[in-house]
Formats: sequence, C-alpha cells, structure tokens
Amino acid sequence: MSPGTALYWIPAGIVGLVVLSAILGSFFTVQTARAVVVTRFGKFLRVAEAGLNWKVPFIDAVAGTLSLRVTQINLTMETKTKDNVFVTIPISVQNRVRAEKVFDAFYKLTDPAAQIKSYVEQVILGHVPGMTLDEVFANQSSIAMAVKKELDADMAGFGYEIVNVLVTDIVPDAKVKSAMNDINAAQREQVAARGAAEKLHVDKTAEAEAESKALQGQGIANQRKAIVEGLQSSIEQFQKAVVGATAQDVMQLVMVTQYFDTLKSIGESDRTNTLFLTHSPGAVSDVGQQVLQSILAANPSQTPPK
Repeated sequence: MSPGTALYWIPAGIVGLVVLSAILGSFFTVQTARAVVVTRFGKFLRVAEAGLNWKVPFIDAVAGTLSLRVTQINLTMETKTKDNVFVTIPISVQNRVRAEKVFDAFYKLTDPAAQIKSYVEQVILGHVPGMTLDEVFANQSSIAMAVKKELDADMAGFGYEIVNVLVTDIVPDAKVKSAMNDINAAQREQVAARGAAEKLHVDKTAEAEAESKALQGQGIANQRKAIVEGLQSSIEQFQKAVVGATAQDVMQLVMVTQYFDTLKSIGESDRTNTLFLTHSPGAVSDVGQQVLQSILAANPSQTPPK
C-alpha cells in the first residue's frame, strides 16, 4: 500500500467510526415502569416508553427519566388541638406519576415532595385545630381522607396521582400521654372499687334480709302463740259463765266475731271495692261453720257439733 493510499484510509476509518458510534449511540433502552423525556435542541419532543427507542444523533437528547412506580413520602406534622394539646402526626403519602402526564410531572415541578408537604400542612392545619385530642384519635381515617381529597385535586394538575394517604399515628406530648395513662388507670381503679362496694352491699343486704325474715317468722310465731293462749283463756272464762257451752261453740262465736271485724276494716278503707255478701242468719251460721271447719281441718280427731 502506498503512502498516499494509507493517508486516505486513515481519515475515512476515523469518519466511519464516528458515524458508526453516532448510529449506535442513537439507540437507547427504557426500563419497565419508567419514562424518558426526549428533547430536540432543548425543546420537548416526546416521551419514550419502555423498550428499545431511537433518537436522531446530535439533534435529539435525553433530558431526564421519571419513575412510574408508586413512591411513598413520609411526613411528620406538628399542630395543636382544640383543647390546647400539641400533637405530632406521622403521615405517609403514596403517589405516582401519571403515564399520560409525564410532561407536566417533569416540567411543572422541581421538588414534588416539598410541594406535597405544603399541601398536607395546609389540610392538617385546617382540620386538627378544630378537634379535641379525643376527636383526633377517633377521626384518623377522616383526616387521611381529607388530605387525600385535597392532594388529588391539587396534584392532578402537575401530573401526579395520589394513591393513598395514611395517618399512621397520633403522638401527643409525652407529659400529656403520661397524664392520659394515669387518668385511665384511676378510672379503672374506680370501676373496680365500685364493683367491690356493690358486691359488699349485695352481701350485706342479703344478710339483713335473711335476718329480717328470721325475726319476722319468730314474731309471727310469737303472735300466733299469744292468740292461742288468749283463745284458751277466753274459752275457759266463757265456759264458766255459760254453763253447757262447748269449746267448739266458743270457737265458732270467736270466728264469726273476727269475720265481722274484718268486714268492718274493709269497709273503713278508702280503697275498698264494692263487695256483695249474703248476711242472712243462716248465711252467717254457714260462714262460722266454714271458718271452724277450716281451723279444725288440721286436727282430724276433733269434729264440729252437728
């Protein structure tokens, strides 16, 4: 090969290598769940999707890459409740870039995490200060829904979708938490003491009732004993005054007298209903006979006079 020919092929080889390198460099791959922004002379051209892609050498360029996966931003908000208790609220915001709005997500926001944090702070400060500490604990899900609703509306214009918002905890000040635990323990001790007092009251009431029943039975027994002794004395005196009168005659007379005393007591009561009774002499005799039969039924050895 002559020197002139060698001088010709060397530049041609260099040019060929440059062209080949440019052609091979114009091909690029995009991973799954990612999007690549391609520009031409600095101006947005298109969004390259997953797979093998091609760009014009020296004219087109890859401006950047965005992930289409769900990402989580962990935030910690501190605010004051309606009852003047400072609380710390950890919040997790799960978001992702909308595949059809990669342009907005890439060019409209420089720091999505800071933007989302600002919106979350706005929502938290608009809800929590109007609730008491107990209401904040009871409404964690409603707070999370309010944050998600606000972020959905605000971040949609920037190409982001809010998948979920989680209020993972409500953390009051350490002193407040200790005081709440002390109050809870005191309430439980109070309930236990009340239960023990009620049990003691039931036991004492049962004992008093049993003793009262025993004394009541003893009083009734003494009363009946006194009645029997009084009847015995009356029968003896009546037999001495009326010769030939039997004990059964005296008992019948006493029972009829008691019967009329009972009717008198019923008639004197202002709550007595109307009673229709037969009081002919024969009927009164039958009443006395029936009362006597009832009394002597427990002693079959005695029979009333015919």
